[in-house]
Amino acid sequence: MGNWHTLYTPCGAVQAWRADPAGAPRGAVVVAHEIFGLLPHYQRLCERLADAGFIALAPAYFDLIEPGLVLPTDQTGADRGRSVVNRLGLDCGLDTTETAAQLLQAEGHQVGVVGFSWGGTVALLANTRLGLPAVSYYATRNPPYLDEPAQAPLMFHFGALDAAIPPETVELHREKQPQAQLFVYADADHAFNREPDLPYHPQAAALAWERTLGFFGEALR
Repeated sequence: MGNWHTLYTPCGAVQAWRADPAGAPRGAVVVAHEIFGLLPHYQRLCERLADAGFIALAPAYFDLIEPGLVLPTDQTGADRGRSVVNRLGLDCGLDTTETAAQLLQAEGHQVGVVGFSWGGTVALLANTRLGLPAVSYYATRNPPYLDEPAQAPLMFHFGALDAAIPPETVELHREKQPQAQLFVYADADHAFNREPDLPYHPQAAALAWERTLGFFGEALR
């Protein structure tokens, strides 16, 4: 079972949910959430990472704007979430991720980042600017940063039905980051990994998760 820790970042203090494996860790992963905040889904995701042998640390990035803020996964929540992440900014998102990574590195662990939607762009920047292996799920804000050279292994996941990330945007990822592993899931929409809420797609989520665990198993050796 995980527990809360406080991270003191350059932008302020945030709470972070941490889960540790039962045995010797295979590495550590910072988890960057989407525009709804640190949903219970991300705490469960940390537990799944721990079950696979990785330390998982998920900062509650929204604490920098409103401590404890978690939004409903509906249109009202999405509208407010976009406003919150725009106020928060990717720079503070990246600084918070770096603080989490440095804590884990100080413990002697190799560290990667996995992020979802807004957090998927945080993960991309953690790769290009911090040199951390990263997995980016259905991140709509990636295109302005795709010219930044990758500094570590990189993986992208997209849903073929995601209207916010059309095929030409996916192709731009292939063109700008040709060394990255990139997967598109038929019949999957945006947020296909976020169980239990629609548009959760269990088959796509399971396959993407298997690939993500394999990625970190290699990248964090």
